[in-house]
Amino acid sequence: MGKNYKIALIPGDGTGPEVVREGIKVLDTVANKFGFKIDYTKFDFGGERYLRTGEILPDSAINDLKSFNSIFLGAIGHPDVKPGVLEVGILLKMRFGLDQYINLRPVKLYPGVETPLKGKGPEDIDFVVIRENTGGIYTGIGGVVQPGTSNEIATQVMIYSQPVVERCVKFAYEYTRKRNQRKQLTLVHKCNVLTYCGDLWVRVHKEIGDKYYKDIKQDYNHVDAAAMWFVKSPEFYDVIVTENLFGDIISDIGAIIQGGLGIAAGGNINPEGVSMFEPMGGSAPKYSGKNIINPLAAISAVGMMLENLGEIEAARAIDKAISDSLASGKIKSLAVGKMGISTSEVGDLVAKKL
Repeated sequence: MGKNYKIALIPGDGTGPEVVREGIKVLDTVANKFGFKIDYTKFDFGGERYLRTGEILPDSAINDLKSFNSIFLGAIGHPDVKPGVLEVGILLKMRFGLDQYINLRPVKLYPGVETPLKGKGPEDIDFVVIRENTGGIYTGIGGVVQPGTSNEIATQVMIYSQPVVERCVKFAYEYTRKRNQRKQLTLVHKCNVLTYCGDLWVRVHKEIGDKYYKDIKQDYNHVDAAAMWFVKSPEFYDVIVTENLFGDIISDIGAIIQGGLGIAAGGNINPEGVSMFEPMGGSAPKYSGKNIINPLAAISAVGMMLENLGEIEAARAIDKAISDSLASGKIKSLAVGKMGISTSEVGDLVAKKL
């Protein structure tokens, strides 16, 4: 008898509910095939709830979410809500409240998918960005003096402690070993200018590697150099570990070279607790209800969720089904409205390939 997983659904805003629907379609199919069960509980956190009630994410929700095996998120972002309100009040609150200290972003070019990089193919673009997810400049430490005047001063502080850096770097080394490809871990920072935080990351990377992971090659890039090399020579990379802000930026460079945000999925991971998985394309409200949004990133996020839950074969089956669907020629493009088939038909196709 297979396991029974409790999954919290947060469809969210815009096209989020549409891509979550297709992710569930594929998840139900693979669960039936591999003999495990899924129990869903839906939460309505997002823009519509905020506009209706004034409530963003109640404190009680964090404790509620801790009782689940995983969280599947559609998208957060509403055109009638000021930018930052929902993102900070929901996404960051969940990351910090659930201590999801790893952001995991695979960058993989599937066969048949176009990349803007001339002369590069699937054999060149297959790496992972591991971003520290609860520290750095996103902690909100800082302030403003004399706002709205000509003398306004604003500060926002990048802050890291040894334990926060250490647990992220250890996760990255373990992931590199488990991935078992080039067995190379590249630290990305800016230690030549950000000398305090940069030096801490560099020392921890070396000390942990030297002590526990002699089988893993250590590497370092300044973040500006990494941005260049992602474009010029993506085949150089295996696993990248970096701090919060730099990871936010370079993971989106990774997304575009793998074909765009329509295929990019991510995980907010607490290795000792509950993790959350999502497509990276945002809510795209102008496309909602039209059945034209690309759901492949959400389906890929389901695969990441299953891998995190230990359902490795099911996760590999989803990855293969995505690859086979793209190779079938039925999906003409990853761009919104240019796929050649509808959102629901893409979900049907992947489910059928399973």
